[in-house]
Amino acid sequence: MATLVKCPTCGRPVEWSEGSVYRPFCSDRCRLIDLGAWLDERHRIPGEPDSADESAPGSSDEPRKNS
Repeated sequence: MATLVKCPTCGRPVEWSEGSVYRPFCSDRCRLIDLGAWLDERHRIPGEPDSADESAPGSSDEPRKNS
């Protein structure tokens, strides 16, 4: 008997097996909805900001020098 899990997007039961190509999602639609939520930053991994984010190009208050 295969294990059933809930689709993280819609909550429908999904069989956890190699035959479920979109697992843990029930469909490509639910997979893309979840991907869009990550890209829109509606899903986040908690933690402190990375110091590299603060030193990214264009993030300083100093004016850019033209060469």
